[in-house]
Amino acid sequence: MKKPPSYTKGGPLHVCKLVKSLYGHKQASRQWYSKFSSSLIAFGFHQSKADYSRFAKADVNSFTALLVYVDDIIVASNCSTSIASLKAFLHNQFKIKDPGCLRYFLGLEVASSSKGIHLSQRKYTLDILSDSGMPLPDPSSYRRLIGCLLYLAITRPDISYAVQLLSQFMDHPTDSHLSAAHKVLRYLKNDHGQGILLSSSSQLQLGAYCDSDSASCLDTRRSTTGFCVFLGRSLVSWKSKKQSVVSRSSAEVEYRSMTSTCSELTWIRFLLRDLQRTKHSELDCHLVRDKIQEGSIITSHIASQSQMADIFTKALPTYLLHLHLSKMGIVNLYSPSCRGLLHNTHPAHGQPIQADQNTTPVHITSCSDASLKDEKV
Repeated sequence: MKKPPSYTKGGPLHVCKLVKSLYGHKQASRQWYSKFSSSLIAFGFHQSKADYSRFAKADVNSFTALLVYVDDIIVASNCSTSIASLKAFLHNQFKIKDPGCLRYFLGLEVASSSKGIHLSQRKYTLDILSDSGMPLPDPSSYRRLIGCLLYLAITRPDISYAVQLLSQFMDHPTDSHLSAAHKVLRYLKNDHGQGILLSSSSQLQLGAYCDSDSASCLDTRRSTTGFCVFLGRSLVSWKSKKQSVVSRSSAEVEYRSMTSTCSELTWIRFLLRDLQRTKHSELDCHLVRDKIQEGSIITSHIASQSQMADIFTKALPTYLLHLHLSKMGIVNLYSPSCRGLLHNTHPAHGQPIQADQNTTPVHITSCSDASLKDEKV
């Protein structure tokens, strides 16, 4: 790496040897990722074109996937030997810590069993509730609260619409905006352990619900787009966002909503094809009409009472909200009504998970605090 301006040792053409990547260093993240990715590729992994943070390796009897975020790593495979071999390689190349089976990752709590994988942010929710006190005149407190809620929406689609609405007033928030944000906190307090259940028996078939609320913003007259995408019975993607332009008709509003949904489906299909190690993919086609004509998208009429995408475009009655959440597989792992849905494990405990005999075991592990030992510039 280049010498800092205040560092005078050595000649003008000398450089420093990067021993360890430091947070905040200008060249740290780039050098670390370059070294890490090149090492994985040399070990036999290939980098996904749909998501550059994901790597995969396929052998005759095993398939291993790796997901990296800065220096936090998740490894999943159907073969424990492949995971052990990868860990040994990473430990030889870098200094890593192995926490074992995946329980906690970037604020997400993971509980696994033969029924599926449950994702939640219970501890993060409780931290938000305990850290949110009395309203302050400084708008930075409102911005920090909304920032926390935006990250919490990763596993809480039920607050996506409210949070995206509140995030539009981060420049000049008022007391009414802060009061509305506190209503979201009171809602979270009742179900702080609620999360997404990714079923282990889902079919590899994509389905989506999309909806829009025409001219819902009274200030700009822009409409709101909302959609949710399912892989079998598992909710895998959703969005609630105000459209970028003012539409001149309700048909145009719906068409823009469908376009956003088609773009998301296109990307997910590309990602799934990459996981299945196929070579053919198309990213150029984004229009709804082209997708319908080629057979990739089939549209169906959905009654208002069955439109699950409504929770991303408007406020709903309590009974309808809970009805849609139950269809999405949003469950509270810590609620007595869950009735032991994931009784085989607990995010805070370290007991091994006993899978069904008829299912293929998938071993998930995580590595964290990986640091670069040697890098030449």
